[in-house]
Amino acid sequence: MNLAAWLARAGRSRPEQTALARGSEPVATYRDFAGRSARLAGALRGRYGLETGDRVAIVAKNGPHYLEALYAIWWAGLAAVPVNAKLHGAEIGWILENSGARLVFVSEGMETEVAAHAPEALRDIVPLGSPAFWTLVAGHPLPLADAAPDDLAWLFYTSGTTGRPKGAMLSHRNLATMSYAYLTDVDPTGPGDTLLHAAPMSHGSGLYAMAHVMRFGVNAVAASGGFEPEEVLGVVSRTKRLSMFAAPTMIKRLTECRMEAEVDNIRTLIWGGAPMHVADAIRAIDRFGPRFAQIYGQGETPMTTTVLSKADIADRDHPHWERRLGTAGIANPAVELRIDGANGVHGESGEILVRGDTVMLGYWNNPEATAEALAGGWLHTGDVGMLDADGYLTLQDRSKDVIISGGTNIYPREVEEVLLTHPGVREVSVIGRPDAEWGESVVAYYAGEAEPGELDTLCLERIARFKRPKDYVRVEALPKNNYGKILKTELRSRDARRVAGNDDLQEGGTA
Repeated sequence: MNLAAWLARAGRSRPEQTALARGSEPVATYRDFAGRSARLAGALRGRYGLETGDRVAIVAKNGPHYLEALYAIWWAGLAAVPVNAKLHGAEIGWILENSGARLVFVSEGMETEVAAHAPEALRDIVPLGSPAFWTLVAGHPLPLADAAPDDLAWLFYTSGTTGRPKGAMLSHRNLATMSYAYLTDVDPTGPGDTLLHAAPMSHGSGLYAMAHVMRFGVNAVAASGGFEPEEVLGVVSRTKRLSMFAAPTMIKRLTECRMEAEVDNIRTLIWGGAPMHVADAIRAIDRFGPRFAQIYGQGETPMTTTVLSKADIADRDHPHWERRLGTAGIANPAVELRIDGANGVHGESGEILVRGDTVMLGYWNNPEATAEALAGGWLHTGDVGMLDADGYLTLQDRSKDVIISGGTNIYPREVEEVLLTHPGVREVSVIGRPDAEWGESVVAYYAGEAEPGELDTLCLERIARFKRPKDYVRVEALPKNNYGKILKTELRSRDARRVAGNDDLQEGGTA
């Protein structure tokens, strides 16, 4: 089934229902939304000659036109490649090249940067909301294209330990099942209910848009296109039955914001993307009430590994309530979950394995990585955890060295490879340092003559700003084992002692 069928259905049966909003202000009905997407789909097929299965990228900040473009891609029988608009132009260009994207929608003002790194095969760059965009929307509508359940719908690029992102291939079946699971255990949604997109629509927040289209809800974007606590709380006060997906950092900032808000208007605040400290969760619950749910997932099985439900989080009288707040919840109803090597024994640690109809088809043009990730019919998440006797999952570590800062994954290898291009860096290791606000901050330990300022400039030229290290520590040598492998675990321990003022790592200077 084509995911855009839900939009076609809404356009027919609820044409006057508000579909899209900017803040609390309606900007499009379902008649408008469906009509624009159908006509834009016609331009993709007719004007650009795109064919079934071709990829179309979206590199844009949050905005109402984002969803019109996304659904037009599906309406035309094409595959969407949503790309984080915060990435460096070179990183965006690599994704466009690797995905074979034929066209890209961008936010107005991003055309020059994207064009500077665009591959030759790209046919056009269309700024959302521009005169060129409205020209495409003014054409003839296209009948809804057929799509098989396992046809590619969303090509999600998730960074990997190789230093290059991998494209997780998500099908119409994957995303439909994810949407059903959202409505079942995370956030039951009804007509007119609002989802506020303050987190990037290229990631988790955008994935939850589909369930709201299915249930005739309202997809709203913050007028700023991003996250500002005062702006969000203002929308909350003016909007009934509002939900929002947020990283723990965003929840913490909302909790600490002194602005008053009509919290009874909140339907559900969903946190995910990184662990939430129990103390921070309790403070948030104390301020906003029992209106929270938690999800754990990854791009390869989006938003659907486990869920800590609103009922669990609200049940303060349960004898294990506080301990459960420190878990990731129980298996999402869309998947099976097990701990590799635990053999059904509760409390044993191992890699978290998942299977179900939300698990990706595989990695784009990467059969070796696909075979490794889906070995034995289970998705090998690379995360380590354990299940208790009641089925609640505790995340313990990440076998992949991912750093999670502000709910965004940052892979050390990407940063290390940039730093190693500097002639004054002999060796480098990038780690995450615990950070009270962001969860983790990026720290680079290196041996060499380069000055920290030079390395910071290099990172700003080559990778997204949010990936650059917040601290550069120059050392004589990095800790290694007998085989010469850098010991990141030992480096993290030494970094903790350094932060505490008990450093035993010989240094040549810091940033």
